[in-house]
Amino acid sequence: MMVKYWGVRGSLPSANQPEGWMLHFEGLMRNFFSMGYRDPSQIQKFLSSMPLPYIGGHGTATTCVEVLNGSSTIIIDGGSGIRNLSERIMSGSYGRPRGPYHIFMTHFHWDHVIGLPFFTPHFLPGSQVHYYAVQPELEKLIRGVFMKPYFPVAFEALQAKVHFHTMEPRKTIEVDGFKVTPYKLDHPDPCWGFKVQSGEKTYSHCVDTEATRVSREEMGEDLPLYQNTNLMYFDAQYTFPELAEKANWGHSAAQIGLDIAFREKVERVIFAHHDPGATIMTLQDLQKQTETYYNYRLLKAQEKQEELPRVQWEFAHEGMEIKV
Repeated sequence: MMVKYWGVRGSLPSANQPEGWMLHFEGLMRNFFSMGYRDPSQIQKFLSSMPLPYIGGHGTATTCVEVLNGSSTIIIDGGSGIRNLSERIMSGSYGRPRGPYHIFMTHFHWDHVIGLPFFTPHFLPGSQVHYYAVQPELEKLIRGVFMKPYFPVAFEALQAKVHFHTMEPRKTIEVDGFKVTPYKLDHPDPCWGFKVQSGEKTYSHCVDTEATRVSREEMGEDLPLYQNTNLMYFDAQYTFPELAEKANWGHSAAQIGLDIAFREKVERVIFAHHDPGATIMTLQDLQKQTETYYNYRLLKAQEKQEELPRVQWEFAHEGMEIKV
């Protein structure tokens, strides 16, 4: 199973301002020379020596995730990142531009629906687009995205055949070879994470969530979302200290995700839903804080002679592909 991240920002699309990019490029040039490079022929070697986000940032688009297994694919959320996925589809590399496409919606805040009108298969005669959500008003909300004056093409004018499927909480459905189960997240408006299974592999999509329920008892019937999973996608919009001042905003911190991953033996965690104000440097600082906490937890476990599973973790960037 492959998971591809087409958009990893939260709240709204954003990028460095021109002055910010200028300072970033200046820093890269300084690093180039401070590392002993002098010749233009060494530029590629210099760039390849650093993680991609340290060069080009983590991306500007909001949440859109694609889960693939061979020719089977599902899409989670329609943030602005879905436009890039649409461009890939229309390039012919997918082999079936008319679908069917299966789009699972966690919730309907702007940053998760803003890209839907730019998903080109909606406008192709004979195309099939299926929407899935726990929220019973699913059809009404999707129709509202394609509404003047917000968008010039009304829903009724779409050429595709659009289908709507209301899911039952915590009930598994099978779609295109995947088993998908919705579990409730901790968010001010109803928001549902998805546990996606294909064969022996499992992906848990846990964005947007504040993760105010942390113990197994508090999580209750939603605990399985975090159990027996190979890859967890977790909301880390804020620093740990910011959580107190932004209570009930519906977003969490990487330290919370690590605690859950340690306890439930999650193999790998990808942190995302980056704040629109987060620069490359901000996210680098977040990663340093996360690394400090990770090492602290391992050290404390060693001191107490406790067994703590190693967890592989990183911060998401646009275009990232993870093989599960």
